[in-house]
Amino acid sequence: MGKVTGFMEFERVEETYEAPVKRLHHYKEFVAALTDDEAKVQGARCMDCGIPFCNNGCPVNNIIPDFNDLVFHSDWRNALDVLQSTNNFPEFTGRICPAPCEAACTLGINSTAVGIKSIEHAIIDKGWDSGWVKPQPSKTKTGKKVAVVGAGPAGMAAAQQLARVGHDVTVFEKNDRVGGLLRYGIPDFKMEKWLIDRRVEQMQAEGVKFETGVFVGKEAIGAEVKNYSTKSVSPDQLMKDFDAVVISGGAEQPRDLPVPGRELAGVHYALEFLIPQNKENAGDFKNEISAAGKHVVVIGGGDTGSDCVGTSNRHGAAKITQFELLPQPPETEN
Repeated sequence: MGKVTGFMEFERVEETYEAPVKRLHHYKEFVAALTDDEAKVQGARCMDCGIPFCNNGCPVNNIIPDFNDLVFHSDWRNALDVLQSTNNFPEFTGRICPAPCEAACTLGINSTAVGIKSIEHAIIDKGWDSGWVKPQPSKTKTGKKVAVVGAGPAGMAAAQQLARVGHDVTVFEKNDRVGGLLRYGIPDFKMEKWLIDRRVEQMQAEGVKFETGVFVGKEAIGAEVKNYSTKSVSPDQLMKDFDAVVISGGAEQPRDLPVPGRELAGVHYALEFLIPQNKENAGDFKNEISAAGKHVVVIGGGDTGSDCVGTSNRHGAAKITQFELLPQPPETEN
């Protein structure tokens, strides 16, 4: 796949970032996709591995060597078809996936891994811009009705797959908009929310119905879980009205940290900070937690921690200190 000697000829090229001095003043995405020529060269670096470990490294089993090769040969339309054959929403994963495929890339053993995530990002953005990503409604109907509980990425993917094979699908979501943590947990500077709206429009054209502001069940869902529903429906009612029910609620209950001082004012869970910020960006209401001028401590060095750091920076925090249990990672992957 790719160019036989491509991994020896070409260096890895990263997507470009807007300068911090500029991006700190807005919540829009600041990572630019590769150009067509840049993506083609990166596709050329893919080796014809006897065992493509990148496939197994990918949670959705993307057929990575195939679309890398197609991009190298400028066959973008078929590259898009290969990508969409395994991935419902490449515009999401191409932006926010931690890219375990690249950690599994054989080239990464003694060089820099193939830029698989950036190639995926380039393919799907070109597909949308070229008008190739279209609704795929089923040509026949099964007569079966399916309820999907939860409109996060898992629920959305299940709904789309079920609708495309001919079932009548209704998605129930307790929040007022579709997307789950894609919508409310992940900051806009990582993924702008019009991307979700565009995909929802496609799914509606495929026959998927969305019922937002609806909570399924009556039991308490945890004091720390935000519930913006305005009405409810019982599971028994769903079982009567539908032939099958898919449960795809997210894991929103936070894990507490029982340390001295946890009860003090100014100590918050991440989503208590991030969800209101996304709602403020959407024009719903003001985020009551402000980091402006404050000395902020973030406990946790993963993606959620970095989201809190980025949001605090945009608030204008005086200083940010981040604690992580694990050793500091190296500057480069190898």
